[in-house]
Amino acid sequence: MSGERSTEEQEWAGHDPLDDEPPPEAGVDGSTIPKVVVPRWIQLVGLPLLVVALYLIAKTAGVVLLAFTVAAVVALILNPMVSFLQRRRLPRGLAIVIVYLGLIGVLGFVGVLLANPVADQAQKFGNDVPSIVDDANNRLADLQDYFDDKGINIEVKRQGETALQTLQEKVVGGTSDVVDFGGQILKTAVTAGLGLLLVIVLSVYMLIYGERIGEIVRSVMPPGDGTPADDFPLRIQRAVAGYVRGQVFFSLAMGTGAGLGLYVFGATGVFPDGKTYAFAFGAWFGLMELVPFVGPFLGALPALVVALVQDPLTAVWLGIFFTALQQLEGHVVAPYIFGHTLRINPLLVIFALLLGGEAYGFLGALISLPIAAMLRETVVYLRRHLVLEPWGTTSVLGLAGPPPVRHCPECGSAVSQGDTFCRSCGAPQARTEVASQG
Repeated sequence: MSGERSTEEQEWAGHDPLDDEPPPEAGVDGSTIPKVVVPRWIQLVGLPLLVVALYLIAKTAGVVLLAFTVAAVVALILNPMVSFLQRRRLPRGLAIVIVYLGLIGVLGFVGVLLANPVADQAQKFGNDVPSIVDDANNRLADLQDYFDDKGINIEVKRQGETALQTLQEKVVGGTSDVVDFGGQILKTAVTAGLGLLLVIVLSVYMLIYGERIGEIVRSVMPPGDGTPADDFPLRIQRAVAGYVRGQVFFSLAMGTGAGLGLYVFGATGVFPDGKTYAFAFGAWFGLMELVPFVGPFLGALPALVVALVQDPLTAVWLGIFFTALQQLEGHVVAPYIFGHTLRINPLLVIFALLLGGEAYGFLGALISLPIAAMLRETVVYLRRHLVLEPWGTTSVLGLAGPPPVRHCPECGSAVSQGDTFCRSCGAPQARTEVASQG
């Protein structure tokens, strides 16, 4: 059936429906919506003071600002579902409760769904560690015999056995260092739990007062044309939701690709354990794609370590596979997905990640891209609805938009500025009207 495509289809086809919105001068009812002119004194005094104030607030707030920012991102992610339930005539408070309960239920279901296969494969891997270490020790012994036969004075067996024994103790039995740091780990877990609880509480309050917050934001920002595509709060919400959707699809795609690749390596005999642990390795790889910078390396590390202690040549093949997977990720998957969701220059993406990581560490880098998406939408919106008064002699009235069209009082035809007679009927035009409109 022919017809216009839906918004989602347009986005995934490489077309942004927001790019088709009418210019800000044309309102939803056809009336003129002039741009807001920023006077020169505000440019000279107000904007620099605003930048300094924002910097001082961010520097003073510290972790508090981070908690509110994370809560705001969470609220923006969940608000579309709350609004959907509201349109089904549910009270907003009840809709918020249902959304949070549904979110907890979905996360619990996914956890139960993944827990058994991942736990089984992880347990099997832990049971196989002693045999893996024994195989590696045998290979080291063969290598040591080769060096001894050739008269090469290199001792690799003792050093290799020590390293492998340490690895086995870490994986299977643990060490006393883990026990010593148990209290610190517990303290960190409690702190993280309290931080998570604070974020949840803040996000709930933001959702409760979401409509009021949206009205306040609309009153502060320049007015739009009355359509959803030109509504600033909705644009921000769409930007964050699009990024989250793209990130989830991206992690699923990369995790599935890694798991299938390792399964093929196992089925062909190149890396036998790849078939056994394909699901666990793939799930881990997809999860690590959420981690900025070092995520791909951390995702590939478990499979590379297992392959290395079995056969260095197998580790080389896996290294080539993960390198090719990263090239596919960087040149095909990521541009296709994030090109339709984030819509930010790659250099700005890198800058946002570095700035977020420098300011707030891992969590700062994790939320830097949603914030960058919100800033992009803010800049685009302001460019469409604001104009800076130049520092020349141009009239401010000329910046606010084109002057209203004059009409002949006799025939109603449009009359150009400066005309003293109507070009259609020849009726004279009042000089005072021309002067007032000029």
